[in-house]
Amino acid sequence: MKATSSDHVYKAATLLIVGVLALITLFPLLLTVSVSLQTMNEVYAHEPVIIPAKPAFSNYATALTTGSWLRYFKNSALVTLVTVLISLIINSMAGYAFARISFKGRNVLFALILLGMMVPTQVTLIPVFSLLRHINAVSSKTGLINTFPGLVIPYIAGSFGVFLCRQFYVSFPQELDDAAMMDGCGRIRAYINIYLPLSGPVLASLGVLKFTGTWNEYTWPLVATNGEKLKTVQLALTSFRDEGEIYWNLLMAATLTVSLPIYAVFMFAQKHFVSGLLAGSVKA
Repeated sequence: MKATSSDHVYKAATLLIVGVLALITLFPLLLTVSVSLQTMNEVYAHEPVIIPAKPAFSNYATALTTGSWLRYFKNSALVTLVTVLISLIINSMAGYAFARISFKGRNVLFALILLGMMVPTQVTLIPVFSLLRHINAVSSKTGLINTFPGLVIPYIAGSFGVFLCRQFYVSFPQELDDAAMMDGCGRIRAYINIYLPLSGPVLASLGVLKFTGTWNEYTWPLVATNGEKLKTVQLALTSFRDEGEIYWNLLMAATLTVSLPIYAVFMFAQKHFVSGLLAGSVKA
């Protein structure tokens, strides 16, 4: 079928709109790259500088030698990886239970979990701090505050993760459970041998979201830690300030470097990311 002139106009308009939206989306990233390659004189120049006269790639070396960045990356990586791993296990098991196992009070309990999605993190900050403060597993004075478990525990589960996994598992036909029961599979074995291998899309989506949220977390590490021992990369970004002056070029260079793991994880899991989110939108 031959394309008409209206089809060409529609395609051109679509490309134009998509191109404009892409530029708007990429503008903050491009501006960050530009500032990271500028000198301080260019940063504070009267006229905005978009393309530096002489890109200062040395800003990256300077930024990453300001403090113990190897330790900061190690802390963030350890906290994030442990959080993501435990979170995927807990959320997928809870989602499977709510979707495939019928028990008394299931709908009420799931509704209460959904209420957790409506409560801002800032509201629970003080109660969580107080709870971990009075756990005497490490010290009678500080509890789990300023410890590695204290950074991980508040984020190993979440209402959204349970909801996403439940919506994914509820889309499977009942015949799958019946066939598993006929083969002698209990609930745990069915989850491990049947449902878990089919959970790649939803676990990839949840993993990317949980990785991004934990890696970028600033407020809780700020509240729950002190000193250099457990400092994460987000807390380390505040070091580019001296008596009120902010070294924007070094800050942007460090910010881009800190963001690289997020880009890498998303590129690795992008094939399953969208499909997992769409699978989680299936109505029960």
